[in-house]
Amino acid sequence: MNQSDLITIVTPCYNEEGNVDELYRRIRAVTAGLDKYHFEIIFIDNASEDGTVAKLRALAITDPLLKIIINTRNFGHIRSPYHGLLQGSGKATIYLASDLQDPPELIPEFIRAWELGFKLVMAIKPVSKGNALTHWLRKSYYQVLDGISDVSLLKDATGFGLYDEAVLVQLRKIDDPYPYMRGLICELGYPVKTIPFEQPRRLRGISKNNLYSLYDIAMLGIVSHSKVPIRIAAFCGFVLGFCSVLAAVIFLLLKLAFWDSFPLGIAPIVIGVFFLFGIQLLFIGIIGEYIGSIHTYVQRRPAVVERERVNF
Repeated sequence: MNQSDLITIVTPCYNEEGNVDELYRRIRAVTAGLDKYHFEIIFIDNASEDGTVAKLRALAITDPLLKIIINTRNFGHIRSPYHGLLQGSGKATIYLASDLQDPPELIPEFIRAWELGFKLVMAIKPVSKGNALTHWLRKSYYQVLDGISDVSLLKDATGFGLYDEAVLVQLRKIDDPYPYMRGLICELGYPVKTIPFEQPRRLRGISKNNLYSLYDIAMLGIVSHSKVPIRIAAFCGFVLGFCSVLAAVIFLLLKLAFWDSFPLGIAPIVIGVFFLFGIQLLFIGIIGEYIGSIHTYVQRRPAVVERERVNF
């Protein structure tokens, strides 16, 4: 096989036994009409606890270009997909989720845009048939994040798209163990071709995103690509410190001027103390997120540890 006409398709999975068969069938149906290229498919399994791996093994027996990476444990919703993305050997790598909410039928559009010279072709979902409240919250978050980020970020992107080999070379050089991909690809500066689609509702299985994972992604995006929150914390610290000193001086002067008739009172003291402590805890938490991000990076732990590879 000529590596110059090889395209890699990467899909992470965790407990997706109800979807992997159909996903594989749809990918092969789409790629069958693209005679100009050869396609390898890499499933990276995050230590599924159902029958996902068994189904993948059965498919791999009949298709030598279907490759499987099985992790030793569940390494989370960021590290495992990122590791899988970097394992392809094609001239371009297409990433899509295994829950069928990223339709494989967009692959020919990705390739057409790539052939025109775009090194990044990203699907965006301005409309989603999923939970309306969740979709609105995500859009609102991305608007805020784009406003405070050092670079303009891609709105409504999920990571579903095509990455040229040159992009993956840069990502390997960065070697970020816990990346915020939507922001990282924008940091590289390559022009991005966007392809809008209507995200379908998940039909089988349950979403692996919970409140904590969504919070994790949200905070990762902020601390990775913006210094605004920590600078707001510093600015507010200066302002509140100045106001506290000013209030103390005013209270002292009033007490000295009206010694017998001006009681200090407990209520303003209690309110002021709780207010200042609340602000301090909030900003300590923000600083902690930045420190946590640094801690993750300097540990230099591997993104995942692989237990097994099939068909590599």
